[in-house]
Amino acid sequence: MAGINEDDIQKVREASDLVAVVGERTPVKQRGRDFWCCCPLHNEKTPSFKIDPVLQLWHCFGCGEGGDVFGFLMKTEDLTFPEAVRKLAARAHIELADDGRTRVANSKKARLKAVCEESALFFHQQLMRNPEPDASNARSYLAKRGLGGEVPKRWRLGFAPGHGALVRHLAALGFKPNEMIEANVALKGRDGRLRDRFYNRIIFPINDAQGECIAFGGRVVGVGEPKYLNSQETPLFHKSQVLYGLDKAKSAMASTGVAVVVEGYTDVISLHEAGLENAVATLGTALTTRHIRILSRHAQHRIVYLFDGDAAGQRAADRALGFIDESMTPEAGRHQVELAAVTLPDNLDPADFVEARGVDALRELVADAQPLLKYGIDRRLAAQDLSTAEGRARALVEALSVLAPIKDSILAKDYAMQIAGRVRAREEDALEQLARLEPPRRGDEEADEPSGGASTDQLTAASPASAPEQGKPRRALPQAEVNRRRFEREFLSLTAQRPELALAHADALAQTQWRESVHAALAQSVLDTLAADPTSSGARVINEAAREIPRAAGILTSGTMDAGTDPGALARFLAEELAIGDVEDTVASMRAQLSDPASLPPDEYEMLFQTVTALQKDLTNRRLAHKPLVTE
Repeated sequence: MAGINEDDIQKVREASDLVAVVGERTPVKQRGRDFWCCCPLHNEKTPSFKIDPVLQLWHCFGCGEGGDVFGFLMKTEDLTFPEAVRKLAARAHIELADDGRTRVANSKKARLKAVCEESALFFHQQLMRNPEPDASNARSYLAKRGLGGEVPKRWRLGFAPGHGALVRHLAALGFKPNEMIEANVALKGRDGRLRDRFYNRIIFPINDAQGECIAFGGRVVGVGEPKYLNSQETPLFHKSQVLYGLDKAKSAMASTGVAVVVEGYTDVISLHEAGLENAVATLGTALTTRHIRILSRHAQHRIVYLFDGDAAGQRAADRALGFIDESMTPEAGRHQVELAAVTLPDNLDPADFVEARGVDALRELVADAQPLLKYGIDRRLAAQDLSTAEGRARALVEALSVLAPIKDSILAKDYAMQIAGRVRAREEDALEQLARLEPPRRGDEEADEPSGGASTDQLTAASPASAPEQGKPRRALPQAEVNRRRFEREFLSLTAQRPELALAHADALAQTQWRESVHAALAQSVLDTLAADPTSSGARVINEAAREIPRAAGILTSGTMDAGTDPGALARFLAEELAIGDVEDTVASMRAQLSDPASLPPDEYEMLFQTVTALQKDLTNRRLAHKPLVTE
């Protein structure tokens, strides 16, 4: 992909008014200086998406996302940064030069993509042409699964022979060992020699939403463990944000309004080949809220989980209940996301079901899929013996727990009364128990595959490390720590959006003892960008950070304290607030040492005591001088 130079990027940024670009997707209204709208990235009833027309930055206070005009297109349309620039350039009728081609071609991610692309070509050639018995067995397996003929060409399926064949091929093309390792197609053996990561496996190339290869999944030919081996996390591949087949399915999702989520590569391919082209699968991870956000951008009407009838499929069904939230309730209005689920009968998987009963029968099952709430409640009730008092009591508890994330909604109360009727309990008791439930702690991290790789079909066998916990209380930080982290975010947001303040407070950005590692990384990114170009705009500072640091744009656009306040005064206030906090921590740490005199030699103890005394005096004076900020 050709590169884009910084001058052209700046031209496109200046020609692309953020208010107008957002307004082309959703209605915006002005309130004071800023513009507001309902966020296109998630479901909400009242606008929480703010656009600053002066700084040309946006932030959603509902989902926490944010950024500049390029970030908006990247998140709403699943585009890469160059693609977003090119789309806005076309919109503004700006012709882009290609003088950045060499820089981009040599960039780390471009090299890793090139490794993946050449690996995919190599694997495909091996499947189609390798005469060895292992490759022949791979072709036979695919044929038996109905994936022969032209299917391998359409999906670029491949075969990994192992024995260092891929490493030698890539080395001959000029790729370095560290590039092969970072792309996760090779690894170092115990003897220090480079070897192929995939050995004697059918290869499924994993593409991003634009169709570029970024990772691989491999199924062992014959007997072996693990049955399925996925690429690990790389700079290109993040399992919580990638869905197998999305590049091929997104147009069908847009036309039908429906997305179908299945459990494995072969399921996706079989359904597409049968004509159900809106199917995708997760990759070595449970479905995440990020996946749901991505799918809801393409499938505006409904997301249907299609579960196998076997035990693994049923465990997947239970895990899916972790994604019930307020967006599924009627209160979400036009932004409601309809999540539904269906289990295939007779322990069939999608490919077997289509072969036995036809794709039209599967379409009917998808159309008749139950809302995820009802599906989950029915499963919990069916798991108990409702003929006994003990079984009914357990069923009431289990079924109500499904409603914990939406316990205050009208829909939850309605379901609670239905559950009461089915377990012969009083409606008042069910509603009272519902009110006592604690909403689950939401986690947005994916559950990684077990060491050595895991089957996409097997990924439901283990509980996700961060699955929401029904009915368990949240673990809150002390209020002082909450305040400290809020001040850090405010300072970072203010200095990133207004680079002149970052330059004025560069010492504070460099010296603050950040409580969160992401805050430290963001401070360093701001400093690095301004060191390279002190004239950088806030939008560019944030964009540079967002290219390397997850959550960067959301944090750096989240500031809320500048309304009615002089930005310079606010920056000084926050810098001093953080500095005082750091001194307080230092004093507390030293006092902890002084609490045990026997642990220090007398001269060190006396020196430490004098230091604490001096710091405490300085701290008292700084607190007295540090006046609360007064807004207009």
